[in-house]
Amino acid sequence: MKLRRDIFQAISDPTRRAILVLLTSQAMTAGAIASNFEVARPTISKHIQILNECELVKANQQGREIYYELKIEKMKEIDKWLEQFRKIWETRFEQLDDLLSTLNNKKNEE
Repeated sequence: MKLRRDIFQAISDPTRRAILVLLTSQAMTAGAIASNFEVARPTISKHIQILNECELVKANQQGREIYYELKIEKMKEIDKWLEQFRKIWETRFEQLDDLLSTLNNKKNEE
């Protein structure tokens, strides 16, 4: 039985996040991705495999090479989940801004 990997566990690793950033500009082979890191290529291949299992990247065979590219749809799923927290943060920042403005106004009145 193959376990389904969790997308948030996948992006929790800094190396995998760096790979995703690399793939934002262009599709790359595993070798090209690995050349950006100071770890063994099999280690990068394992990270790519995890990202692929989570459907954050997709593999496209072109001749003898396999190119990996970012799957924007999955990134949108992460963003959608984070949106609920973004709204909370914005509300709290607005409340803090209001409080600071009130305190500043009272100070200026003295």
